[in-house]
Amino acid sequence: MPPHPIAASNRVRRSKRTGAAALACSALSLALLGACQGGGSQTGGSTSSGQPVSITFWGWARGSQQVVDAFNASHKDVHVTFEQIPSGNAGGYAKISNAVKAGNEPDVFNIEYPMLPDFVSQGAVQDLTSRISGLMAKFTAQSVALTTLAGKNWALPLDADPQVFFYRKDIFTEYRIPVPATWDAFRSAAQQLKTADPAARIATFFSDDPSTLEAMAWQAGGTWFGTSGDSWKIDLRDAATEKVSAYWQSLIADDLVRVQPYSSQAWTASLQKSQTVGYLGAAWGAGALKSALPAESGQWAVAPIPSWDGQPASGMLGGSVFVVGKDSKNLAADVEFAQWATTTTQGMQSRIASGISSLFPADPALIPVAKSTFNTGFYGGQDIFSVFSAASGTIRPDWTWGPSMGVTNTAMTDALGRLAGGGSVDQVLQAGQDATVADLQARGIQVAAP
Repeated sequence: MPPHPIAASNRVRRSKRTGAAALACSALSLALLGACQGGGSQTGGSTSSGQPVSITFWGWARGSQQVVDAFNASHKDVHVTFEQIPSGNAGGYAKISNAVKAGNEPDVFNIEYPMLPDFVSQGAVQDLTSRISGLMAKFTAQSVALTTLAGKNWALPLDADPQVFFYRKDIFTEYRIPVPATWDAFRSAAQQLKTADPAARIATFFSDDPSTLEAMAWQAGGTWFGTSGDSWKIDLRDAATEKVSAYWQSLIADDLVRVQPYSSQAWTASLQKSQTVGYLGAAWGAGALKSALPAESGQWAVAPIPSWDGQPASGMLGGSVFVVGKDSKNLAADVEFAQWATTTTQGMQSRIASGISSLFPADPALIPVAKSTFNTGFYGGQDIFSVFSAASGTIRPDWTWGPSMGVTNTAMTDALGRLAGGGSVDQVLQAGQDATVADLQARGIQVAAP
């Protein structure tokens, strides 16, 4: 659960291991991903000396230290040592990758869903099927699908964040703008808002973050990654995505949305000045807006994200998982900690106690825990978690992340940065396509024509 949308993931370079294991980890297809696994043992519980097993955990999500502290206070057989690292896009993935190559990666670490196939194909994480297969029924179908590769379970999901639309209810009411249920209606609302207040825009197309575009393609029914025989099929410009691309390009061309980096003072200032009155975000964004805009308490509301045909549909935007490093010798202890952090009331409460507030758990049984801690005054008392829960049920089930998302996202982010200078959304997608295909081919992985 990142503090802002998944920005461009730094490229995670492959392990330099040699021999048959390294060859197997150059996965030709999803089916071969399962060959890439570490060699951890089953050690868990107290050592022969009676001391607790010590494991290391790296993460960047807010509340991680509180989770570790609460776990250590309540467990005598396992002790976790936590190291805060930068978010994945800010150097965290590079740090993990370097540690993997050096053979000193942590026992447990967090990554985002898009990066899991990348880490699995590197052989950087362990197959956890024998330990967690019985737990997977606890999680949402989408989070299970994204953590199951080649029929094996590789991670325990923490959060699974559906897209939603945050909007200034007071301004929509003032200008009599209907909350849009379709993307056509969204465009009409954007034009109505601009006519009423030439300085105001309905939303922002982020120029430093491909995750929102990816989620929009997901919602539209795009399928960027698949397999054909022993080859990967890569198609970031399929028909559904081209529809999304053309739509957002038209909004940008007609100056109906802003083009700004998410992590910028300019975007925050536009929200504070009521010059941006909507935010196409995810469930975790509820807390982000609340923290950034205290003066606007009571003025915001949450709605389902618009869809193409008016029928509820969503993609996922954000979310992270717990994985176990390939060389960990403490698998039982690793899983004990990760399970506690992702599936127990105490684990969720300890994270929320940090002030994270709007985490949307991948384990639906923990949603009441998250909901009970969130003061909805900023949203006028609206039951926003019911909106999140309904949106979660509409996430399309057929999305797959590719085996080289670090490369994909880096190329897309570079191209997004050129939008203000005349670049196009289509060029962003083509850049991701070209970079991904080139990387897989350089790794000796077959790529079929889309």
